[in-house]
Amino acid sequence: MKYLHIRITELLQEHNISKTKICKDLDLQRGNFNRYCRDEFQRIDAGLILKLCDYFNCSVSDLLEIKEK
Repeated sequence: MKYLHIRITELLQEHNISKTKICKDLDLQRGNFNRYCRDEFQRIDAGLILKLCDYFNCSVSDLLEIKEK
């Protein structure tokens, strides 16, 4: 079964940024952000994807990937 993975954790590590910092910088609730980090979501907020792409200076294809469970 396939699922959509948001590469937030990987990008945070690559840029040496904490979850606390990105949540503060992007005005995100930590609980909701953690669900995205764990791929525990049903829908993706397009605004959040745009914010993350801008924050990490990356494209959508750098942020999202399809994985096999």
